[in-house]
Parts: sequence; structure tokens; C-alpha cells
Amino acid sequence: MNYYNEIKKELTDNEVYKQIKDYSKNRYELERYYNVGKLLVEAQGGEARAKYGDGLIKEYSQRLALEVGKKYNERTLRKMRQFYILFKNEKWSPLATKLSWSHYGELLSIKNKYEIEYYIGICVKYNLSKRELRNRIKSNEYQRLDDISKLKLINNDNSDIGDEIKHPIIIKNIYNTKNITERMLKNLILENIDDFLKELGEGFCYIANEYKIKLGSRYNYMDILLFNIEFNCYVVVELKVTELKKEHIGQIRVYMNYVDQNIKKISHNKTIGIIVARENNKYIIKYCYNDNIYETTYELV
Repeated sequence: MNYYNEIKKELTDNEVYKQIKDYSKNRYELERYYNVGKLLVEAQGGEARAKYGDGLIKEYSQRLALEVGKKYNERTLRKMRQFYILFKNEKWSPLATKLSWSHYGELLSIKNKYEIEYYIGICVKYNLSKRELRNRIKSNEYQRLDDISKLKLINNDNSDIGDEIKHPIIIKNIYNTKNITERMLKNLILENIDDFLKELGEGFCYIANEYKIKLGSRYNYMDILLFNIEFNCYVVVELKVTELKKEHIGQIRVYMNYVDQNIKKISHNKTIGIIVARENNKYIIKYCYNDNIYETTYELV
């Protein structure tokens, strides 16, 4: 087989097809690039040797630049090869064609297969643009999931509301100091409430801040009250600019019980609590563990 001619045919067909059928050109383009990647691997003597066969890719790219188009350079051909290797053991249609080639341009620099699958999933779920995907990758979103959550994703296990909470949560800081008060932290969050809700995960809706409740003869104020439409429950968020302490667990538990007894409807699930602290404390977490209370830390950027 003349591998170069086959590769040239795939890419030439792709250029022609893009001028004719716009509605399905994304799928067609990805299929062509997948085929090119397969041909490159075969031409280089298989996947094991392909990693060291960039001399052939250099030769092909120089010829293709003259005969098909300048965009088919070495870097692009290497990405096509990687694209094939990534999906060769998958059912081709359902997963690989859900995104555009520009999305894969952002993803194929990632080494971890499960991380790539995570970002493909959120792109499809939230209809992310290439720019939005790039920002998610840049923020190390996947790395900020805890190990248990990552394992659930790998095994396709059912997740709970805490699995999408990032560790740490990234908060944009407009103040010129890292020493902030709880009120300052709350203001930073409220200034970018949409970003904060995305850091928590899916389905969170803002209700109020400093939500006023009466315990006996005294008024108390919950930092932030949310509702999660996916898990059908209220969410109490408490903010701490110190290390997590045992009294923080007790405080949020009181607020959660109040919401369960006075605010939630019979159709709602039990209230959960999220504590956002400057630092965690593994001993407090170990001895004050509660299924409905989650903790994370924050990072000011």
C-alpha cells in the first residue's frame, strides 16, 4: 500500500466534502482524520513504533503542505495519529464525533485518557465552546476532583452531590490581599456567583445570602442558601477563612436540621451542607464524618 497516497486522498476528499455538505461536515472531517491517524500508525509499523516515527510524518507533512494545504503540518498529523490511538478501541460513532476537531485540538495534549473522557463528557453535557473547554482545562478542573470521584467516573458508578465539588474551589480575588475576612470571601463569591456554582457542580441554584433564621430567642444567619435541582434538596454553604474546626461541623448541622424541619417540603430530599474553609483538617473530617456534609477549600486567584 502507498500510505502517502491514501493519506492524501483522505485529506483531499475532506477538503472537497467541506465545500459541498455543511450539515454533516464535522462528522465527515473527524472520520477522515481518524482514517489518516490509522494509516500513519500502520505506515510507521504499528502503535509501538509510531511514537518514534516522526521522520515519516515530517516527510508527509512537507508534501501535503504543497499538494493539499499548509494546515496539514507535522503537529496536525501527530494529533490525527493520537486521535486514532485514543478511539481505536471505542465504538467509533457515539463518542468521537460529538465534538469538533477544534475541541480535540485542546484535548489531545492531555496524557490521561480518563481526563480526556471527563472533558468530552462535560463538553457534551454543557455544550461548551472551544474557549470554555480551554478555560476548564486551564483551571485543572479534573485534577481538582477528589480520588473517589475520579474512581466513580472511571467505573461509571452512580455519583452523589459531593462528587463534582472541586478541591480547591477557585475564587477570583479583586482585593489586593490574601488576608480576607469571611464577609470579603462572601462578597467575592457573590460577585461571581455563576462561577462559584459551577465549581460546586451541576444543578445548584442561588437562593439567598445571610439567610435569616430564628433559633430560640436569637437570630442566626446562614452564609449562603442554595437549592440543587438535580438532587432535589436545599444546600447550606458556610464560609470559613480558617482551618476547618469541629465547631464548624456542629454549626452547619444545626442549620441543616433547621432547614429540614422548617423550610423543606415533604417532596424534597434531606438538606446537605458544604463547608468552604481555608484549610481542611483530616482529623476533624475523620471523626466528624457525616453523609450529608461535604468540605472543600478555596484558592484565591
